[in-house]
Amino acid sequence: MLNAKVAELLNTQINKEFYSAYLYLDFANFYEDEGLKGFANWYRVQAQEERDHAMLFIQYLQNNGEKATLEAIDKPGVALSDRMSPLKAGLEHEEYVTSLIHNIYDAAYSVKDFRTMQFLDWFVKEQGEEETNASDLIKKMELFGDDAKSLYMLDNELSARVYTAPSLVL
Repeated sequence: MLNAKVAELLNTQINKEFYSAYLYLDFANFYEDEGLKGFANWYRVQAQEERDHAMLFIQYLQNNGEKATLEAIDKPGVALSDRMSPLKAGLEHEEYVTSLIHNIYDAAYSVKDFRTMQFLDWFVKEQGEEETNASDLIKKMELFGDDAKSLYMLDNELSARVYTAPSLVL
């Protein structure tokens, strides 16, 4: 059985991952309205990843005899005023999610819950990738976003992103 605090944090993370999916769908809608279908695609794929992260947390809880509790998902509250604002908000959000994962890891570590720590190792690595991707998008937009031809090429690059299911096996 999982420690009660660890189980509670894992349950809370389910909601946070579904919120992340909502947030990224909001970003995709913003870019779709801007005519940047590649950026919209990139965030739709990102939303799929976040949904699957939530499902992994659900499955982990269930595999450990715990009930997964679904809560209401907050409406995304990020003001999207220009093409850069979703990118910066995305990086800030990923840094926040990293802090949540670290908090769960710390709680698991404090009770010597090595199985949960091993489960979370994948998420620690994943968050490093998420932050790098978000940071790289900001850098590319800073370099190319003001030039129409370069923005067009960047948008085409982002349209090539396809969904890949998580590699974590439970």
